Amino acid sequence: MRLTDDRYAHERSQFELALRMIGHEARTRTIRSCTGLSDDRIRKLYATYFRDSGRQVRRRRGKSPQQISRFVKTPEHQLQATTLVALFCANLLLRLELSGKVHATWPRPDVEFGHRLCRAFETYLLLHDAPLLSFEWTWNLLNAIAANDELIVARCVHCDSPYVRDAYAIDRSTCPACVLATPAR
Repeated sequence: MRLTDDRYAHERSQFELALRMIGHEARTRTIRSCTGLSDDRIRKLYATYFRDSGRQVRRRRGKSPQQISRFVKTPEHQLQATTLVALFCANLLLRLELSGKVHATWPRPDVEFGHRLCRAFETYLLLHDAPLLSFEWTWNLLNAIAANDELIVARCVHCDSPYVRDAYAIDRSTCPACVLATPAR
């Protein structure tokens, strides 16, 4: 039995994704939905590779966040949510029509989906000096924007850029970049 045998490639990929997601402090349920590993196996991976390693990785408990208000709370939050949606599109997790309608390109999460989500999140962390959204909030944003219900993608009347907004809130049709660039009066 060699580790390089193709018959172990899928299991190795599951294992690597689980470790990557644990490093981003993903919840067990989120890791399980992407990797297919059992809850017990995920907890054992954390205990083996992270608990006593000296690396500060917290295990979050409970359900993943479900609210959308965090994505539109301030122009900074809205800008970072828009950045993540653009990264989801770049990583082929979402497809955005010109009309602003969003389509999920993956029917259900799997290992490749998880790696693409991690790549989008890691790029987001590189782009923002003070990231306001954690991995679990990223997971929530992906699910919320793909539903085309409470969160939608709109176009700015000033620069024609797409941006994330609350579908049920009164909106001035101005993207967060334009809001942040305009001096306060």
